[in-house]
Amino acid sequence: MELKILPVGPFAVNCALVFMPETAELFIVDPGAEAEKVVAAARKFPFAAARILLTHAHVDHISGVGAVARALGVKQAELNPGDFAIYHSPDNAIEPYYAAPADLPPVVPIAPISRCTVLELPGHSPGGSGFLFADGAEKFLLAGDTIFCGSIGRTDLPGGDYTTLMKSITEKILTLPPELTVYPGHGGETTVAFERKHNPYLAE
Repeated sequence: MELKILPVGPFAVNCALVFMPETAELFIVDPGAEAEKVVAAARKFPFAAARILLTHAHVDHISGVGAVARALGVKQAELNPGDFAIYHSPDNAIEPYYAAPADLPPVVPIAPISRCTVLELPGHSPGGSGFLFADGAEKFLLAGDTIFCGSIGRTDLPGGDYTTLMKSITEKILTLPPELTVYPGHGGETTVAFERKHNPYLAE
């Protein structure tokens, strides 16, 4: 299993490329902008098939989906249905940084993923998801905007809910192994143990 993190766009969204050599599958998670950069990085892997996975549907995480999908021959994006309305909304924009995407491919529920557990992490958005990849001793979580190094996701956007977010973090993330590496949707990586101890919103 190979992982590459690419910060993209004006909000430095962490687009993740996860390549599975055994199956020659490439998973592209949250291609939020700079599609050419994402496609160039993807083509360095000898993949036979690619899938686009989304942790949630806020515009900064999906603006590059259309161009990446077309370039790599991906027919659809995969997302928790709780965020389908946001994905299709003409109001899903952050002016002047992001206009609502007009070239998005169809979206479908997340299908089973080899060596990956999909965690439902609502709170930042209704359909927030995390992708827990595990291949032998190598394990990591792509957490989207649920948790950050030393912080948590915002809940003041449409569909956000603080109580739900905290439940997702405490019941789904903080219960994972302490040494697990967590890659948030923005910013640097962290671990479950670090967040338990040092995150001011969560510290024990």
